[in-house]
Amino acid sequence: MEDIQNGPSEVPLSIDRVGVKNLQIPLLIQDRSKGSQHTVAQVDLCVDLPARFKGTHMSRFLEVLSAWSKVLDYDSFKELLESVRHRLEAERAVVRFDFPYFYVRTAPMSRNEFVMDFNSFLCGELEDKEVRMTLGVEVPVMTVCPCSLAISKMGAHSQRANVRIKCGFKGLLWLEELIDIASESGSSPVYPLLKREDEKYVTDAAFARPSFVEDVVRRAARSLDRHHLIRWYEVDVESFESIHNHSAYARIDSKVPHPGGRD
Repeated sequence: MEDIQNGPSEVPLSIDRVGVKNLQIPLLIQDRSKGSQHTVAQVDLCVDLPARFKGTHMSRFLEVLSAWSKVLDYDSFKELLESVRHRLEAERAVVRFDFPYFYVRTAPMSRNEFVMDFNSFLCGELEDKEVRMTLGVEVPVMTVCPCSLAISKMGAHSQRANVRIKCGFKGLLWLEELIDIASESGSSPVYPLLKREDEKYVTDAAFARPSFVEDVVRRAARSLDRHHLIRWYEVDVESFESIHNHSAYARIDSKVPHPGGRD
């Protein structure tokens, strides 16, 4: 049968990325405390396309993913990137996994434990022989407004904020490390299971550390700057203000070039 994709393009322009998005697969990923954990990932697979070709071969992306091990570590991820690039006859391959990562959180006083899910992603890009990876996570924290606390007689407004980190790295960087950095940057971490003694501790600790959104993003950036495995980072914080109908926002970018996970 005629191969339409390999025919000439009506508009002869190169395409940076073409492929398939939002595939859902079961995935086995690395876990610092237990060795591994099961999750479900949304997967995007893309390659570049030269101007001379009308289209890519979409079915080949799924064929490659179907044959892959569904175990996510550095070697298997590199193998997947190489397979995508080879099977699609491309110069560059990009693969991204978005998944919930489950991390056990321990209540500060009762010591009760419960798993908490964190939206995470791993994006890899292969060009020539270089593999570049971006790891990212979104972590909720609690913030107490310093200004409100300073001018009020009976309290201050507090709210939940999201700390989003993405970074390039070398070596083995655990998602738990990024989660801990984000959790420690707010007035208080957020916990899934709290008893009354825990609630008192969390509330007292948060009001003892009031934080503007600017404070949160600076603390996170300072910790990322100090991490020996992190080569570049972007961190942003969105505070869902409890007394306003808008969010407060701050962002710090280390300004080092990186392959792109999507925002």
